[in-house]
Amino acid sequence: MSITTDSIRNVAIAGHGATGKTTLVESILFTAGVIDKPELVENGKTVSDFTDEEISSGFSIHTSLSHLNWNDRKINVLDTPGSTDFVGEVIAAFRAAECTILTVGARAGVQIETIKLWRRLGQRNMPRLVFVNKMDEERAAFESAVADMSSKFDMTFVPVTLPIGEGADFRGIVNLIEMKAYLIGADGKEQVTDIPAEMQAAVDIAHEVLIGAAAEGDEELEMKYLEEETLSLDEVRHGIAAGLKANKLVPVLCGSALRAMGVRTLLDFIANNAPSPQGATETVVDGDGERTVEITQDASFSALVWKTSIDQFSGKLSYIKTMTGVLSHETELYNVREQKKDRVSKLYTTTGKKLDEIGEIVAGDIGVMSKVTTAQTNDTYATHDAPVEYRPLQLPQPVHSVAFEATNRKDEDKLAQMIGRAAEEDKTFVVRYNPQTKETVASGMGELHLNMILDRIKETQKIEISTRIPKVAYRETITKGADAEYTHKKQSGGHGQYGRVVIKIKPLERGQQYSFENMIKGMAVSKGYIPGIEKGLHEAMEAGVLAGYPVVDVGTELMDGKEHPVDSSEMAFKLAARGALREAMGKAGPVLLEPVMNLNVFIEDEYLGDVLGDLSGRRGRVLGQEPLGGGIIEIRAQVPQAELLRYSIDLRSITSGTGGFELEFDHYSPISGKIADDVIAAAKAAEHEE
Repeated sequence: MSITTDSIRNVAIAGHGATGKTTLVESILFTAGVIDKPELVENGKTVSDFTDEEISSGFSIHTSLSHLNWNDRKINVLDTPGSTDFVGEVIAAFRAAECTILTVGARAGVQIETIKLWRRLGQRNMPRLVFVNKMDEERAAFESAVADMSSKFDMTFVPVTLPIGEGADFRGIVNLIEMKAYLIGADGKEQVTDIPAEMQAAVDIAHEVLIGAAAEGDEELEMKYLEEETLSLDEVRHGIAAGLKANKLVPVLCGSALRAMGVRTLLDFIANNAPSPQGATETVVDGDGERTVEITQDASFSALVWKTSIDQFSGKLSYIKTMTGVLSHETELYNVREQKKDRVSKLYTTTGKKLDEIGEIVAGDIGVMSKVTTAQTNDTYATHDAPVEYRPLQLPQPVHSVAFEATNRKDEDKLAQMIGRAAEEDKTFVVRYNPQTKETVASGMGELHLNMILDRIKETQKIEISTRIPKVAYRETITKGADAEYTHKKQSGGHGQYGRVVIKIKPLERGQQYSFENMIKGMAVSKGYIPGIEKGLHEAMEAGVLAGYPVVDVGTELMDGKEHPVDSSEMAFKLAARGALREAMGKAGPVLLEPVMNLNVFIEDEYLGDVLGDLSGRRGRVLGQEPLGGGIIEIRAQVPQAELLRYSIDLRSITSGTGGFELEFDHYSPISGKIADDVIAAAKAAEHEE
């Protein structure tokens, strides 16, 4: 099969945990003849979940890529994790795809992760369709699931299939486009049959609704429908495809991934109706801001690395999507970030962990480059003559952190190497050394996320790692103006040290950090010593007078000074400036500042009282709450970071594992009283231990 941009379909499969995403991928690959037998997740043999931690845990941790051919279309399927701890993998998959299949349980309906995923899809204005899964489970209810979605999301949901029976009575589906029924045959695959007589009336009504929705997807079709009150089969397909691409409607299909029921119709729908990459737009960042480019083969080569994996046997694998032109072995790569040329070793398409070598990756297609050592996630590759740079993945801020270190010092280098490799593979896993707290801190999307990474390193490298709650990066500032003078004078034989500095300090608005003005008139201090004075002020601000935390938002003015013709030096004035600032701060009402975070919490309404009470106990300030529909509430609050160090664990406990949250830094705020006293005492105790 010759692959062109318009023959490609890139689809991400996303949904709340345990809605059957990986099982659906197994059934898709089985139905398309890619695999001989669909495996169960609990058997640890599925195509998508192939890493050791996925097999042992029984759920997806990484986005996996598989492909198949169906109706002269190449379909790339991206199986994403359901846990919010691995949302970075989902965001990467959304970037690589043009359409998403959202899995929803026929019994559970919309769940918290469904809502959060819907918001992310909305931010990308990404076309989506819904597969109502597990129609064969007890208390499955297709109409209730559709009604649940309609009540929670402001979108037109259009059933494309109807179930034949529900729960234990489920035995097939009716395709409302083709007006055919499908039942499971003796070989385990779907067989075409007539629509059951008892369903004909309901099918006819649903078919008319589908035709009306198709007409609304295209203006010309709408005019024809108003005149003739019907559309042809091709026109229905065209109208549904146009409505899906324009996000005017959300097609809803149903079935049982476990029994591969409804999967054939799903594949037909993807091939016939899902948008191709042709003409889709991507955002380019340049000196003038941002602009969009269309995905097309008729342009110079450019591509984005959207995921990185480091394999024990294959080395570094860079998952890449060609945006324009064609990538082949002859293509001379130009890494825009590195501003260096490179050569591609081998190109692959994948089915889970299986790599199949290919000759090229055309615009809109997804593949893998191997052993391009400079490649990193978010890198743009282009030609040297026409470099462009694509906008990087828009990833959320980490919400959970731990300080860590190797228990045995001889393992420190190996641990640093493995941590660096993990951070290269996962851009939501961030590692930083905090010089104020003297800790190396790993941050991620939740306790599970961090534990998975650290436990993997422990097991594979036989390294013992100790972890603890990280210290908070407090700051110090002043509340009023003050002045001070300080003379640094030292005589020890020969040339001595002499410098006298007079300064004034004043509070600055929060976030201004620091200012310096030389107010000296005349030559009381030579200009050559001024840089030393400013350097001394900077050094003094590295450790405040209360607890040794960095000083911020202080304006300094150099008012006067005195030098000695022999003993003065830049070092002497630097030391004088340090002493002057410390004296001035002691008189300027010094206070501690703590970081305050913006917190967005997503919970079921039955937990509202408990969560609000918990936030109050954390010194939180609730800014508002908004019902998202269907019993889901979003709470917006500002809470000190010190109160949120274990929030991912505590919220899970309060909400029986259903709650989720997003977090980002907002500002620093003063603290006083017992809270400040405890912080100061802890800092002094830590200093004494050192």
